[in-house]
Amino acid sequence: MTATLSRPAGPQPLRCYTATTLRILRQLRTDRRTVAMILVVPAALMTLLYFVYKNYPEFPGEPRLFDRIGITMLGILPFVVMFLITAIAMQRERVSGTLERLMTTPISKLDLLAGYASAFSVAAAAQAAVACLVAFWLLGLNSAGSPAFVVLIAILDAVLGVALGLLASAFARTEFQAVQFMPVIVLPQFFLCGLLVPRGQLPGWLGAISDVLPLSYAVDALQQVSTHTGATGLMWRDLAVVAAFAAVALILGAATLRRRTA
Repeated sequence: MTATLSRPAGPQPLRCYTATTLRILRQLRTDRRTVAMILVVPAALMTLLYFVYKNYPEFPGEPRLFDRIGITMLGILPFVVMFLITAIAMQRERVSGTLERLMTTPISKLDLLAGYASAFSVAAAAQAAVACLVAFWLLGLNSAGSPAFVVLIAILDAVLGVALGLLASAFARTEFQAVQFMPVIVLPQFFLCGLLVPRGQLPGWLGAISDVLPLSYAVDALQQVSTHTGATGLMWRDLAVVAAFAAVALILGAATLRRRTA
């Protein structure tokens, strides 16, 4: 009779990915300050924006300024907030030694970052839903298209912020350095996305830079929703571009993730 020899269990990507996702979600649930920042800050800023433009004069046949600016901010705010939270949280894992211990296990870098991305994306979805609920049903934000499309775009923008935050954290050694990436990664996109000046009116060289920044396509998608009653081909194209940027940022983050903290 031949004895059956059992092979040692190898890496189990799905199990490692699921364990990482659940661990981060448990940590988020117990961190009340972070939960408050994720859920409350975008909604509170939308409320502030509403009162800033409350007494701004309205012109017949034109949308309110709050409607025009507000729908764009529903995409920008989740992006900014999730970038900051993800970059800092990931760097905290590195400084505490948790990341280095995890990297000694069979888990791959991509599984690890995918777990972080999934956990924060769940938080991002909750954030986008709360911000859109406040904007549309409490503050009376109007758009030609369905609010469901705005929620979808806001969630994708937040996921993009998560992916770029993970990528930025791979190059930072401290939490302060992680925050310093915000002026490099976030603010240029804010200036060139079409919120302050329509992208078609930018100088040629700035327009070319704007064309390779993902937030520009997110804002374009939101503007499609604000002016069209249904989904348009341009909107889906823009969303595909944003999703592609998020996927590439996640892959680059895994490729550049260091195994050691020092």
